[in-house]
Amino acid sequence: MAELVSAGESPEILFWVGCAGSFDQRAQKITKAFALILEKVGIKYAILGNEEMCNGDPARRAGNEFIFQMMAYQNIQTLNNYQVKRIVTACPHCFNILKNEYPKLGGNYEVIHHTSFLQQLIDEGKIKMKEGGAFKGKKITYHDSCYLGRGNDIYEAPRKVLESLDAELLEMKRCRSNGLCCGAGGAQMFKEEEPGSTRVNWERTEEAVNTGASIIAAACPFCNTMLTDGIKTKEKEETMQVLDVAELIAQSLA
Repeated sequence: MAELVSAGESPEILFWVGCAGSFDQRAQKITKAFALILEKVGIKYAILGNEEMCNGDPARRAGNEFIFQMMAYQNIQTLNNYQVKRIVTACPHCFNILKNEYPKLGGNYEVIHHTSFLQQLIDEGKIKMKEGGAFKGKKITYHDSCYLGRGNDIYEAPRKVLESLDAELLEMKRCRSNGLCCGAGGAQMFKEEEPGSTRVNWERTEEAVNTGASIIAAACPFCNTMLTDGIKTKEKEETMQVLDVAELIAQSLA
């Protein structure tokens, strides 16, 4: 962003990468896949790079309001300084907090989750798919992220994107507004679980396995981690994999 602005240019969108997309090796692949799509489609985008701090969501969910506000104010200052208008992010946690919780602190932006953005690009005919693409006829089940689904009522966009792959979309028993959490939300990702008879991600993975799908499509780096762990625990690595919606599209581009 700093380079673009110093050259007197401004991007169409700011791609908010997020901590997972920046530092987690698995989530970095999602970041690269989405960036590849943006470049292929010819969207002029920028990232904040070193100027991007954590949005503060895990701190706020874990109860540390002070740390959250420190992070949020710093991010808002940076974003407002660059006069950012549109933000696209591949993380529902970043999406939710930037869209719904930053405005009260002075950060007002049009915030779009990458599945909604991909759907727009497909609807506008900007994303062209390969004939008989990589996932034609494959069985895919989609896991609703809590922050995307129940939190922001985004159910159709990811499914419409997946439908464009010519794959067979299978729904889990609990889906849409009745979907089951992957077990990582509300800062649970960063703490040990309470004692119990099973883990949430194992139970959710079981539901995905029962659909008979070979691919679990996710739209959140946390969900991706938890479901991948579930597949390993169930010893289904030979027959199943977890892929982000952006990765599925990136592999199917014409």
